[in-house]
Amino acid sequence: MKRVILHSDMNSCYASIEHLYHPELAGKPLAVGGDPEARHGIVLAKDQMAKKAGVKTGMALWQARQACPDIIFIPPHMDRYLRFSRLAHEIYGEYTDLQEPFGIDESWLDVTASTSLKGDGRKIAEEISGRIKSELGITVSIGISWNKIFAKFGSDYKKPDAITEITPDNYKQIVWTKPTGDLLYVGPATKRKLDSHGIHTIGQLAQAGPEYLHSRLGKMGYILSAFANGEDRTPVSIENTSAPIKSIGNSTTTPRDLIDDTDVQIIIFLLAESVSARLRENHFKGTTVEISVRDNELYHFTRQKKLAMPTDITNEIAAAAMQLFRENYRWNRPIRSVGVRASGLVFEDCPVQLNLFISQEQREKMHKADVAVDEIRRRFGFYSIQRGIMYTDRKLSALNAKEDNTVHPHGYMERGNRTGVCAG
Repeated sequence: MKRVILHSDMNSCYASIEHLYHPELAGKPLAVGGDPEARHGIVLAKDQMAKKAGVKTGMALWQARQACPDIIFIPPHMDRYLRFSRLAHEIYGEYTDLQEPFGIDESWLDVTASTSLKGDGRKIAEEISGRIKSELGITVSIGISWNKIFAKFGSDYKKPDAITEITPDNYKQIVWTKPTGDLLYVGPATKRKLDSHGIHTIGQLAQAGPEYLHSRLGKMGYILSAFANGEDRTPVSIENTSAPIKSIGNSTTTPRDLIDDTDVQIIIFLLAESVSARLRENHFKGTTVEISVRDNELYHFTRQKKLAMPTDITNEIAAAAMQLFRENYRWNRPIRSVGVRASGLVFEDCPVQLNLFISQEQREKMHKADVAVDEIRRRFGFYSIQRGIMYTDRKLSALNAKEDNTVHPHGYMERGNRTGVCAG
């Protein structure tokens, strides 16, 4: 039985979600990214109007303004996007537990087992598309195929709000006629190399032969040969503890140079509070804590520590970060900036092996205390409740680190997919 793989891609995800929060901007071009007041940053996402005007992802804000003088810039709100991603996965979960995120806004779905109950791939795709539109207020483009690569190609083929099915009967007419750059993981450098060898279309890439491509591209030649011929056999990962992002972190340049451990502890607690709050908001826990430190002469280092158990607890994140700092810094110079990050994210309800040497009762109390702080700050503002250590230096503790967070999406090749792709 051939697999039925869908690839669902939220159209202009960040921009579409921002339009929901700003209905007054209907009919106006919008882009998400950067800091327009400070006149720096790049476009992270744009809506269809901005796209038609020539605005591109990655373009500097001033360039986007030149291309589209009426454009409106909105700063990114990652928590909103993660929430919509989670809601979309809840919908996907009614059709399959074989879900593999490709960043926040894209996912592969293996619905093979559902076709006997839900209908063929197109019927399932139409139902998912309709539900995303009616329940979340945004649109998706969905590709349908027997492998992940062509399903991804299908979701990119027509946008927005489209469904494209790529089958063994039509893939040569649809996929092979397109430029090699349209194939997943043919980047600009690889495309230039293929062009130099007279390989301009995906069909030419497919017919070049794996050994020839290996001689020109190394191991990636075998992979691209398999991709182009529809021979990608990598499975869609079962829905498990993998998060759609890899880390949540904050860093800050401090209001003054830090001169001792107490100064650092204040900043680390502020950053750890921000990181843990965002983990809880988005239903994640971190398995690793990382710190980054830069002194006032710009010497910089990062260190990380694997945790005994996944956590979203402020005290545990701060304790791990402070331990890393004390073990790795000797106070040769004052410190100018500090960062704290939780990585190796898993979903909050993932099963874990209990540790006999860690009090789960105490951990539960700390978690409940953090949740209570979250609620107080939600209702009365960030500064309505603070730790006692913050009162030792009001200048340092004035930082509201939660306003600044960073997340990183997964890449296809980072999920163990190299091993399952081979030339036929």
